[in-house]
Amino acid sequence: MSIAALIVGAGRGHRMAGAIPKQYRGLGGVPVLRHTLLAFTRHPAISHVQLVIHADDLALCEAAMAGLDLPPPVPGGRTRQASVLCGLEALARVAPEKVLIHDAVRPFIAPAIITAVIAALDAAPGAIVALPVVDSLKRCVDGQVRESVPREGLWRAQTPQGFRFPAILAAHRALAARADLPEQTDDAAVAAFAGLAVAVVNGSEANFKITTEPDLARAEQMLLAGKADLF
Repeated sequence: MSIAALIVGAGRGHRMAGAIPKQYRGLGGVPVLRHTLLAFTRHPAISHVQLVIHADDLALCEAAMAGLDLPPPVPGGRTRQASVLCGLEALARVAPEKVLIHDAVRPFIAPAIITAVIAALDAAPGAIVALPVVDSLKRCVDGQVRESVPREGLWRAQTPQGFRFPAILAAHRALAARADLPEQTDDAAVAAFAGLAVAVVNGSEANFKITTEPDLARAEQMLLAGKADLF
């Protein structure tokens, strides 16, 4: 069975200061992106890894990919949704049976979670990694609590989000043709637009998205404490 990973790294990371985008920042002396790529290239079930980048980041990307046997990255679009479609179109020539779509800045994805998402696609056309909400939720307006929101049944979505490839490609193409619809927040929402059922797989607190300087500092501490098996 052909299973591909689509790594989405075309964002600019405006919430993190610095001269280079967050996916190319150092983590244990290695670009964050490289950690993420290695997590998928080393997984025995993944046969193909495709990276989507910002067109301005080619030199940074080539340095992060050095020595890895990967196809050339493809440039993304104006939004994440558009970037994912660019990556899916690049994978169409490979025509995998399943695809796992993953954020470039989630370097601590465990092999067991990747395996669980792949397995879930045997029973459902889509499957996402998520964690149940455990904190109390409040809706606030102008700095004031207006109401409590029930947390039962609510989950925090992570990546990878896996799909049967033909179905998610068709869903993205159909949504891209609808200029009257807003951008979807993730690929599970794109799948829902197409009426695809999406299963949930338990995620991990370690599988967090690096979006701020404190996130990067947390990641460094995890490496130093030996809580992330990346090498």
